[in-house]
Amino acid sequence: MDARLAAMQLVSVPDPEENLAQIEAILKTMKVDVPTLVVLPECVASFGASDASLLEIAEPVGNGKIQNALSKMAKTYGVWIVAGTMPTLIPDDPKRYSANCFVFDDQGVVRADYQKIHMFDVQVGDNTGSYLESRYTRPGEKVTVVENTPFGRLGVAVCYDLRFPGLFQAMGEIDVLALPAAFTQKTGRAHWHPLLQARSIEKQCYVVAANQGGEHLNGRRTYGHSCIYSGWGELLTEIREGAGCVSAPMDFKHLEELRQNMPITKQNRFRSELV
Repeated sequence: MDARLAAMQLVSVPDPEENLAQIEAILKTMKVDVPTLVVLPECVASFGASDASLLEIAEPVGNGKIQNALSKMAKTYGVWIVAGTMPTLIPDDPKRYSANCFVFDDQGVVRADYQKIHMFDVQVGDNTGSYLESRYTRPGEKVTVVENTPFGRLGVAVCYDLRFPGLFQAMGEIDVLALPAAFTQKTGRAHWHPLLQARSIEKQCYVVAANQGGEHLNGRRTYGHSCIYSGWGELLTEIREGAGCVSAPMDFKHLEELRQNMPITKQNRFRSELV
């Protein structure tokens, strides 16, 4: 085993302190004897209130209680953390925030900061019905791949991004795709596993998908089924509902053999350069 990959599932509440305590309680139960990557869900800092309320807890990038707490956890427990998403302030746009996904290494240092690109502006036949994420969230623009990690090249995307294969083509060859999410129960039941499996097959990479997993205080239901896929599209492990964590070993030899036997990246005549 070269490394370990873990997907943490939560049923986040509006209070950031309660969510952070739940994350730390789960981290305390983990045995870390090899480099370990822990992916947290989307909206990990606060979920279950109105989107507008997230402006009240938004922090400046690089400084804030939520960021500092997650950085400290990464160092304390010796794990890399893909920290879901949290709201950060936009100096020139005070009525909206960015949905930032920070990647902390095992020393608590920020190695990347991905801002969710695709906004969930859709109609869904569930008890929420209409979603307009762009009303309060400003989309990012930059594709994010973290180089030189113990997990190889680490691509980062968030939730609705999963439906846009051009984003993953733009990442080039990656070894792991980290996907924090808050997929709704209805869309998750229809599309969660097919999309995750497709990304793992086409990219020949591990996919670590951490979803919210239950009923939240505002009545919204998220699908759960946080899981890990191999580069061959195999479902390695899964947690269906509620809070918890699943993990699987990462094997670079597995990826190397896949790419030697089926060199998709080299054969792709529609390759995009990393942007």
